[in-house]
Amino acid sequence: MSSSAMFPQNEHSLERIIRVALGLVLVALVFVGPHTLWGLVGVVPLLTGLLGSCPAYTLLGISTCKTKTPTTS
Repeated sequence: MSSSAMFPQNEHSLERIIRVALGLVLVALVFVGPHTLWGLVGVVPLLTGLLGSCPAYTLLGISTCKTKTPTTS
């Protein structure tokens, strides 16, 4: 099984940037701020942003990234 089938690209580049930023902020809460483990929730948007693939989007058939449509000749 190829990694593209396992992790299909389904996030727009702007969405990826937002996810990574949000993930970093949430993970930082573990070290600064309230010092709770709830900040580890930030690992999810961080990883999905870095991979460019959201498992929930894959299950629901959603994609926010631009895809190239095949042209007919």
